[in-house]
Amino acid sequence: MEYRYLGHSGLKVSVLSLGGWVNFGRVSPDVTLKCMQVAFENGINYFDTAEVYDGGKSEIDMGNAIKKLGWKRSDFVISTKLFWGGKGPNDRGLSRKHIIEGLNASLKRLELDYVDIVYAHRPDPDTPMTEIVRAFNHVINQGKAFYWGTSEWPAHQIVEAYGVANQLLLIPPLAEQTQYNLFHRERVEQEYMTLFKEFKMGAAVWSPLAGGILTGKHNERIAEDSRLALEGNAVMQRLREGLLSEEGKIKIEKIKRLRPIADKVRMSPAQLAIAWCIKQTNINTVITGASKPEQIEENIQAVKLVGRLTPDILEEIESILKNRLPPEFNFRDC
Repeated sequence: MEYRYLGHSGLKVSVLSLGGWVNFGRVSPDVTLKCMQVAFENGINYFDTAEVYDGGKSEIDMGNAIKKLGWKRSDFVISTKLFWGGKGPNDRGLSRKHIIEGLNASLKRLELDYVDIVYAHRPDPDTPMTEIVRAFNHVINQGKAFYWGTSEWPAHQIVEAYGVANQLLLIPPLAEQTQYNLFHRERVEQEYMTLFKEFKMGAAVWSPLAGGILTGKHNERIAEDSRLALEGNAVMQRLREGLLSEEGKIKIEKIKRLRPIADKVRMSPAQLAIAWCIKQTNINTVITGASKPEQIEENIQAVKLVGRLTPDILEEIESILKNRLPPEFNFRDC
């Protein structure tokens, strides 16, 4: 397994990581344990979850798995995310109160003394940035987290957080956890470029398979036993609706055209999509999900096959996608 530094730190994480969104907490605890065991035994050292995932059950099942497997604490990296902690008036957002109480609750569910990274799961326009930065530094100073990061924050708010941290001599966010895949590229490849260059911000990307769409199994109809078919999940609902739109039909046609390329490099469509993410500049780790160990084993093969994505193959992919963003405009070139 390849390991990369995460952002401006000495923390190394596996280029492929395992997340608890949608699957863990829904599948049985035994399946969660087996998935995490297979991942760890194949070199994956980074595991991600959140307080909101299945109402906290993802954290509980992942924490129980770690305890039963008896892993040495220094051998794995784990992160959780805070924003949606419950229905109470102070159980949501990034107030100092919720960051402290929310992380305490997460640690209790995980049965851990600390997490390596705690993310702000979304930006909070109702809480001053100074309060947010100070609160994350407070839990770091308490030894309950080593680093903090952001998730799906617009670039200008991340810049603001860095500015506050620098002004107050506090720790800035280490990494941004954002969606990234063959169809979802703008934020990583354009909006965040200054952050990567100026702040050495890390990128832990999620949804490399676009909710399963890039596997090709939804080309004819939405597979009934898939995450995409889940009711009650807002992200999956948007993906379903998008797949039925005219734009969605265009994406399906592109996925069908990508299949021969996957066959040519002897990969599954899922492996091709994951390997493509790993291959891109500024990506530190690709967070994958799984509801059974076999999926993890297939995904791990993508890491070993990244070298098959030669410049010529990458250009073939781009010729189908036709969504590569133009380079940053320079007025000196006029």
